[in-house]
Amino acid sequence: MIREARGDDWPAIWPIIHDVVTEQQTFPYDPAMTEDDARRMWLCAPPGRVVVALDGDRVTGTANMYANRPGPGSHVASGSLMVAKEARGAGVGRALTTDLIEWARRSGFAAIQFNAVVAVNTAAIRLYESLGFVTLGTAPGAFRHPVAGEVGLRIMWLDLR
Repeated sequence: MIREARGDDWPAIWPIIHDVVTEQQTFPYDPAMTEDDARRMWLCAPPGRVVVALDGDRVTGTANMYANRPGPGSHVASGSLMVAKEARGAGVGRALTTDLIEWARRSGFAAIQFNAVVAVNTAAIRLYESLGFVTLGTAPGAFRHPVAGEVGLRIMWLDLR
């Protein structure tokens, strides 16, 4: 189940963000990010949106979604999705991505752009492609992966028109 995040969800969201960021494998965020920094960055204000995925009462993932850029770029949505370690491979990412797509359509966005999909994050790439996203280009070597070395960051796009 996906629902809007509430203030009392933060204690369950933070460990997911912390794990994903400190793994340094899928997000180009500073692994030294503090909880306060993460809260300011993740909990975007309306008209943006933050959601959680639930398995019963347990938060298994989270996503935020917003206009990719202000002004002339505000007709394109973007967002970020993170799944708890123990819930990976169970469809949480698909549910969060589908929810983001539905929100973007309801909100009148023309497209969704993911700005920095790590090129070796094959699970996310397969998921996004299965939902219609295409890769517009890759910035070679733009991400320092702890195992694979310098790898690319993809810009992925879903046209909603």
